Amino acid sequence: MSSNTIYRMGTANMYDNARTNLSARQTTLSNLQENLTSGKRVVRASDDPVAAAQAERALTRLSRIQTEQRALETQRNAVAQAESTLGDAIGVVQEMRQLIVNAGNGSLKPEDRKTIANQIQSLREQLSDMVNRKDTNGVPLLGALGSALAPFLGPLTSNPDYVFAGQPGQNASTGVSVPLTLDGHSAFMFDPQRDGVYNASVSTIPNNRALTTDGIKPVNPGLVTGDNYQIVFSAVGPGATPGTTTATYTITNTTTGVSSPPVTVPDFPSDKPVSIAVSGIPGLSFNITGTPDNGDTVSLQPSASMFSTLDSAIRDIGGAANNNAATQAVGQALNNVDIGLERMHNMRGYAGELLNRADRITGDQEKRSIQLEGDRSRAEDLDMIKGISDFQNAQVGYEAALKSYAQVQRLSLFNFIS
Repeated sequence: MSSNTIYRMGTANMYDNARTNLSARQTTLSNLQENLTSGKRVVRASDDPVAAAQAERALTRLSRIQTEQRALETQRNAVAQAESTLGDAIGVVQEMRQLIVNAGNGSLKPEDRKTIANQIQSLREQLSDMVNRKDTNGVPLLGALGSALAPFLGPLTSNPDYVFAGQPGQNASTGVSVPLTLDGHSAFMFDPQRDGVYNASVSTIPNNRALTTDGIKPVNPGLVTGDNYQIVFSAVGPGATPGTTTATYTITNTTTGVSSPPVTVPDFPSDKPVSIAVSGIPGLSFNITGTPDNGDTVSLQPSASMFSTLDSAIRDIGGAANNNAATQAVGQALNNVDIGLERMHNMRGYAGELLNRADRITGDQEKRSIQLEGDRSRAEDLDMIKGISDFQNAQVGYEAALKSYAQVQRLSLFNFIS
């Protein structure tokens, strides 16, 4: 048993279906063409909301990195200028140190030492200009946590003779930035409890005797008071043994007016200089070498800064009446200048590390940028090979649909009745 089933479809319905398919294919072809011309798979957020959000987040983070990098470049330039300034200052101080060494030549006359002191004074004035340099925005390069436009003020008539007009300290770096300024206070200013820098001066000693001190050494910085002291010799005379000499000295804190009990120096040969280890000053120690006499005094005054040390060197070298005074001035200046140079070198080394840190931050930011660009590309960019293939396939399909529709248009019953 067999049956024949006849399916009948209206011509109008066929036309509608064909037009619908053509419109869909044309829309698909148009979208693929837009994707190809823009190079993006997601042109509008409605194309893929999740991918569009991922791409937007990546672009926002890329923009933030660019902003951080612009700020970092400004910071890097400021630190580079500050490091260069410290390098110039170190060069000038080393030149002054060489002049101080030359002043210790025992064959020089007072006039020669005065000439050297004038040379040091000229370099000292240059140093004042260097340490108050500003960046291109007018911010002091060595302004620490914040300072006046000229951070270093002096010489002043008050004590201390030099001050730092600002807040000492160093701003910390972050993962994306470095400080704009360096701690000039740490580089050029002295702190008694931290550095223990003192300048020792000796009263006028006749040419037939010598009495000098070595550099003051902080043996326990926490005990250093920062006060002024004076040591006075007395009871200098024959010792208990023939051919020996005895002496005593008294240490007076001239800031508080308190004096220590007299200290007796062990008998020493009368024909040889004695070396006296002084340890009665809190936190400090030094040696007095030579031949003391009644009334000889050694005065100790804390040095507030590298500038104070240099000013003392200029004053004491230029005013040295004899070789003993010149030797004392040169020895004190060299000891304290070396302490200051060490602090300057430390700060310059820190500036160099900040520049290295800026380079590392830039490298990290470049890696983040590459990663974020990859995230954005994966979210919205078009695979061009696949896009071209899809476009060509859609174009072929659209052309086939057009031809098919043209054929359907000719299948009207009226074409066969006529």
